[in-house]
Amino acid sequence: MKIGIVRFPGSNCETDCLEAWRVMGAAADMLWHQETSVRGYDLIVLPGGFSYGDYLRTGAIARFSPIMADVIRHAREGGLVWGICNGFQILTECGLLPGALLRNAGLSFICAPQFLRVEKAAPPFTGAYAPGQVICLPINHGEGNYCIDAAGRRELEEEGRVVFRYVTAEGAADAAGNPNGSAGNIAGIVNRAGNVLGMMPHPERAVENLTGGEDGRGLFRSLLSAGRERHGHRDET
Repeated sequence: MKIGIVRFPGSNCETDCLEAWRVMGAAADMLWHQETSVRGYDLIVLPGGFSYGDYLRTGAIARFSPIMADVIRHAREGGLVWGICNGFQILTECGLLPGALLRNAGLSFICAPQFLRVEKAAPPFTGAYAPGQVICLPINHGEGNYCIDAAGRRELEEEGRVVFRYVTAEGAADAAGNPNGSAGNIAGIVNRAGNVLGMMPHPERAVENLTGGEDGRGLFRSLLSAGRERHGHRDET
């Protein structure tokens, strides 16, 4: 699998992503935001951070970076795109995912471990998890409050496009398990085709016990397995 990680001015999680892929046994390339082509790549990662200083709105300026036109083309042709935190915000701004990310309900920046429930356990992103599995990943955001109108949310739920939901340690998707006010405790969604994932938590920071656990490994394993399938190799792991 050929992996590209886009670096925007103000990104600060791209090296975390690069290291996570290394830990998982895969190489990745850094792609500067002014490049105009992502051809040849299987997966494009939009990392977390504060692209362009989060001026106007989070992700609003990054959406117009030269590279994004080809990221959109890549996604619409079936290529894999994974947006993490600020990357999720960029995906909503460019229209690859519905909804918007607003200020946290408590109007404060949150940096803490957070329990999630895996709502959709399927390739290419979550096939290594079990349906309903509760995992713990770090969150690190001030604008993680996922907002969508009632019709849009109903569509996401009915089409099974909610991938992760904020929950308590016991797996309850209630107010106590919702750190930022997101509609329906939604923490991550996919597009209709299932090849674009946006999520606020940071799995790249949870691939080693030394730095807070290994619950994020499932996403990387799933994508590597999907990459092998796409290239005609059986997953032997």
